[in-house]
Amino acid sequence: MSLRAFFAKQSPELRGDCFVTKNKSVPRKDIILKDIFLFLISTLFIVSCNPSTVQSPLQVVSVHSTFAAEPWLTDLYACTDSLATLVRVDDPTSADIALQIGEPEFLSGFAYQIGEEEILVVTNRQSPIQNLDKDGVQALFMGLGDPSVQVWVYASDADVQKVFDQFAMEGRSVASSALLAANPQQMLESLNGESNSAGILSRHWVAGDLRDVYSVATVPVLALTNSEPVGVVNQLIGCLQK
Repeated sequence: MSLRAFFAKQSPELRGDCFVTKNKSVPRKDIILKDIFLFLISTLFIVSCNPSTVQSPLQVVSVHSTFAAEPWLTDLYACTDSLATLVRVDDPTSADIALQIGEPEFLSGFAYQIGEEEILVVTNRQSPIQNLDKDGVQALFMGLGDPSVQVWVYASDADVQKVFDQFAMEGRSVASSALLAANPQQMLESLNGESNSAGILSRHWVAGDLRDVYSVATVPVLALTNSEPVGVVNQLIGCLQK
């Protein structure tokens, strides 16, 4: 190779007093900075296009249930799924949804049927009481029947007791000797534990060594609201109705 060809290929340049060969493989700084700038811009664009993954908190729905309606409270919890967070309250008038057995005497808001329940007079299987008619039920709970049988009732404002008083007693008062159960669970335990006893239970609560001797009535199970339900409350009631 001639010296002319060698120097022509290497493209020397004069720096001071010396010739220095140019290295064509070294990138220019302005090109590197431009590439970095474009990379940063594209990265910011991709990040800004990603949807937010922050989830809003679930809506809190307050609920009240009578003791007799608790089986449907379990269904309500199943309906919430990812819709809401349920909080139980003691005052039905302050609840977004109130569950009860039977129709209220006075309805100031809205009522939606979510099921039905049969109210029964039940006895321990060891009791001498057999199937009763309405007259026999009235005599038993008025204290005019077999004096050896201990009867159990609820407080007068309990939903099941109201159904019993309306359809079985028809305004007649129960005997002062009747024992008071605070809730269906206590009624169930007392009747199972006393061989000669009788009381009142809804069908969903009957269990153990008991038999029903009289069907008082089949009544609706209601979800009550103070105002017309919308949004999540409306969805929950719709789920219960299914």
